[in-house]
Amino acid sequence: MAMRREASATWRGNLMDGSGKTRLASGAVPEELDVTWRARTEEAGGKTSPEELIAAAHATCLSMALSHALAEAGHEPEQIDVAATATFDRTDEGWRITRIELDVRGKVDMDADEFVKTAEAAKDACPVSNALRGNVEIGFRASLEG
Repeated sequence: MAMRREASATWRGNLMDGSGKTRLASGAVPEELDVTWRARTEEAGGKTSPEELIAAAHATCLSMALSHALAEAGHEPEQIDVAATATFDRTDEGWRITRIELDVRGKVDMDADEFVKTAEAAKDACPVSNALRGNVEIGFRASLEG
């Protein structure tokens, strides 16, 4: 059965001086999230952006995919941390998400090379990675902790 997830946004005013709010229908974030062009292109100032939300989705998706891949390989992870940084930049074609950098750290009892290979395979299997692949450059680092 296909799962559907919903979010919505409202924008008031012009792009440069206006502001908006985005909502997650799940209620996981109980309040609306403020967004502005300035928060998107300059200083966040306590507001979010589509790029930050995509980075959060990518980090979450990859941590879940890697947890599953490690368990399937017989290596139950103690902890997986994924940091994702989305770069939003002006290009010749206009404003674009040009790159997402993924930094994966894991606490799991296994060989470091095997961990990196498993993390790379999880990145390639992650549905968010698949949605972005071919449109956004994806950088990747993985390492074991402890």
